[in-house]
Amino acid sequence: MPLPNSTPRKKMHHRHIDCEGYLRDDGLWDIEAHMRDTRTYDCGYDEDHRGGIIRAGEPVHDMRLRLTIDLDFVIQEARAASDHTPFEICTRAAIEMKALVGLQIGRGWIKRVRERIGTDRSCTHLIELLGPIAATAYQTLHAALEERERKRKDSQRPMILDTCIALASDGAVVKRRWPEFYQAGSNKN
Repeated sequence: MPLPNSTPRKKMHHRHIDCEGYLRDDGLWDIEAHMRDTRTYDCGYDEDHRGGIIRAGEPVHDMRLRLTIDLDFVIQEARAASDHTPFEICTRAAIEMKALVGLQIGRGWIKRVRERIGTDRSCTHLIELLGPIAATAYQTLHAALEERERKRKDSQRPMILDTCIALASDGAVVKRRWPEFYQAGSNKN
């Protein structure tokens, strides 16, 4: 269903984020994000970088981030590249993404990211990509996680519970699919 019509307007900015997930031959998973910002007008920046102006339609930002994770969502490798940035110094932020190695994607992980990578050394836009990357990781690993759960002899609480309204511990989906973890009236979301 589309959004309702808006008042007449003029497009000024376009941010495109594309995420993909891959199963590697070595059993690890690559989750990649690509972000590109363009504007419909010329905009001025630092005279020493890009001639002081970024023309309409040229990328203001064009960045990629790849996290390699295991089935427990622990980051094994992190790589970033910034092909276009407003300022030359911005490209240095890609190096800082290596500090993510060892972190586990899950609740509170953006807070843990910020504890490892200070705002004075990082790029807001690369950090912003970590949200879509986390969502893509969960979608990419879903079938493998389901398979792992089917093979387990012990019944551990699925990691996915209480991550959204549909999977709330007190909801109908959990009651039907994982009755042993259903908690009536828990309101954990």
